[in-house]
Amino acid sequence: MQTIPVDVARLGSLMVVVPPEPRVNPETGEIRKDRDGNDVYVVGVSVRQRQNRRADVIEVAVPGEPAGLTEGMRVHVNDLVAVSWEIGDRHGTSFRASGVVPAGPVAAPAPSGGSSSRGKSAGGDQ
Repeated sequence: MQTIPVDVARLGSLMVVVPPEPRVNPETGEIRKDRDGNDVYVVGVSVRQRQNRRADVIEVAVPGEPAGLTEGMRVHVNDLVAVSWEIGDRHGTSFRASGVVPAGPVAAPAPSGGSSSRGKSAGGDQ
């Protein structure tokens, strides 16, 4: 399992599309806990790269229940990491963060210059 930090500044806009819900163990029905004993919640976040029409939805696992998040709200994702995983013949990428919090007011976009840079986003099986 490899953990890779994600530069959220390169992602563009982040918006909640699925409000927080607890990650539940399907076998026991109990809310999963992280290593520190905190309940784990999952937030579905739409990620759109700057200057690109394509958007992806990623599920971000966070410790504890995030407060004040509603569908359609712009957010900041703190300390986002991508975690590659493999179980038997299944593999994918999951995402973890220390928190997902409401973003402040949206600023007017800066005028675009002659150069543009594009980043890559990760996606995968959850």
